[in-house]
Amino acid sequence: MTYEVSIDGKSHRLQLSYAGGLWQCMLDGREIKIDARLVGRDVLSVLLGGKSYEIKRERTFGEMHLWVRGVRHAVEIRDPRSLRSRRSGADAETGPRKLVASMPGKVVRILVQEKSRVEAGQGIIVVEAMKMQNEIKSPKAGTLQKIVASPGSTVNAGDVLAIVD
Repeated sequence: MTYEVSIDGKSHRLQLSYAGGLWQCMLDGREIKIDARLVGRDVLSVLLGGKSYEIKRERTFGEMHLWVRGVRHAVEIRDPRSLRSRRSGADAETGPRKLVASMPGKVVRILVQEKSRVEAGQGIIVVEAMKMQNEIKSPKAGTLQKIVASPGSTVNAGDVLAIVD
């Protein structure tokens, strides 16, 4: 199986195959020795290069994030064979995209001014939730058209914070 994987805006090609009871993994054409076990719902234990990692998956409003060693990464996985992936991939770069709060919290900082040029994966707004600061990143390269939230304001999950076009 071959997948197109985007982690924090950086694209990778991931090839997975299962043979003889083991997974074979190629990342961007390089073989990676990995041992992974599902240890709970949305929790994966990974042994990579002699180091152990616990990876937690978080899904919110059509987005997916992975937590690795306390750091949250925006992740998008596309299967090129899937019609749904081809459609979402085709229109992902066109039209305005809304940045939404993934959970209730307080807007701490605005990192970019309105009408500024932004890159995919660039931090736009910092929201504090449960004493952790989360950087809300741009889903695509473009112009930050509008900032809806303001520093100090309280937001709910799903609230629109900004619009990138």
